[in-house]
Amino acid sequence: MIKTILVATDGSEGATAGENFGLALAGRLQARAAGITVIEDRDVKAPKADGLSTAGFPESELQAYYRSRAEAVAQRFGERAQSGGNSGSCEVATGIADEVIIERSRGTDVVVVGRNGKGEPYSGSLVGSTTTRLMRKTSRSTLIVPAGAALSGPIILGFDGSPGSRIAADLAVQLANGLGETIHVFVDSKDKGRAVARFEEVRQLLGPLSGSVRETSSTLGRPDVKIVDAAKESRSGLIVMGAFGRNRISEYFLGSNAASVVRTSPVAVLLAR
Repeated sequence: MIKTILVATDGSEGATAGENFGLALAGRLQARAAGITVIEDRDVKAPKADGLSTAGFPESELQAYYRSRAEAVAQRFGERAQSGGNSGSCEVATGIADEVIIERSRGTDVVVVGRNGKGEPYSGSLVGSTTTRLMRKTSRSTLIVPAGAALSGPIILGFDGSPGSRIAADLAVQLANGLGETIHVFVDSKDKGRAVARFEEVRQLLGPLSGSVRETSSTLGRPDVKIVDAAKESRSGLIVMGAFGRNRISEYFLGSNAASVVRTSPVAVLLAR
């Protein structure tokens, strides 16, 4: 069961989406939520001088500013948690953000993070750099939340028969039962016979589900596009899928189905591990 949720935030607008979603999820699942915000070393440490004659680096001033900002983020998280009936607090840590989050997530059931952080206006990327590194390196199931995502509507389960998608099916059952939502199973296969076999397998995995199941399959087009389309059409509040598909090696890199869904989905995506 999902009993502990770690919400990573940097206080930005994008991260706030993750805060709101994570706290709402914890409230509805009656899970314990904790927050973490990280003062990045790169923001406060002086770069190497490399023999250049430069003015002194304002390290102490920067440390004071980012410490004050992080404490304000932590205080706001705590207030939001308490207003939602959750006693969770937010830790202020220092280091490399993704590495600290991964270390603190040990023993946590799910990590929640906004799709974009405070560097979004300058990066031009659809997914923030910390979120991207976290997705690649963590061993925990990770929920990535885009701006404007709301915790309502059916759950889309992407199933391809891989070990990751079987874990996703188990998480989808826990979430659907806890949230009182239905599950829409999406299977992509160019072979109709294989699609039938996958539906038979997933029906067994969804046995503990108390609600209804709707099945959708696709034999044409890109699976990452199709699963996002299915989420839009069903007004889904969450997509659940394995972090890695049937070809784990090739899907480690961005460009895999999971990473592409994260980049383009207007709803939150839970990558199961």
